Amino acid sequence: MDLLSSILNSMDKPPSASDGQKELMKKQREAMLRRQNEEKQKFSKFRKSVEEKVNKFQQNMEEKRLKFEPMDQVFRGIIHDVAEIAGMTAYSFGEEGYDRYTMVYKKDFPPSEDEIATLRNGEEWTEEKAKEIAHKRKLEKDDAEEFAKKPDKIVPKSNYQEKYQHLIGTEVAKDAARVTQTNKSYGFVPSENKKDVRSIEQTLADIKSKKRQKLEHQSQGENS
Repeated sequence: MDLLSSILNSMDKPPSASDGQKELMKKQREAMLRRQNEEKQKFSKFRKSVEEKVNKFQQNMEEKRLKFEPMDQVFRGIIHDVAEIAGMTAYSFGEEGYDRYTMVYKKDFPPSEDEIATLRNGEEWTEEKAKEIAHKRKLEKDDAEEFAKKPDKIVPKSNYQEKYQHLIGTEVAKDAARVTQTNKSYGFVPSENKKDVRSIEQTLADIKSKKRQKLEHQSQGENS
């Protein structure tokens, strides 16, 4: 066999492992399987404890919510799954990795938007907090209703014609009231009075005439 064939044959064969390496690989594989089995048992045990708590909570007619202590996301996921199967709703609140916990609610007693907002803000939801928010809602509603009752226009307290009819008479008061009615486009001056019907040529001629008269008047004053 030549040198090239010898090299190619040696490349086709995988490198052989020693007995020590084989034993180490076997131990690593056994340790990984053992950890996986331990985690599986741990999750199974936790799920069983959650199911027991949820069932006991469901049978208690006085309790409306069930709070679990802060835990990792994988465990919170188990709580959410158990709650959904039991026909309940679950919400998680708090900061991830610090104090995030899960709250389970019965189907007949879902949380209000105010409660969810309060818990998400890191505050505790109590009866006192609920009363405080309800009182604030009532004040806002009363303010809105009071604002809606305000008239859009200001109504004068006295009538113009009645107030001055002893001075100018009833008919004159009426005429005066008609004259002082606001014109929508030009205020109190009629729009016809503001129109200039002169042409441009006539306007320029009038301006020149006024200037000429002014100059002649000044010249006569100086000569006198």
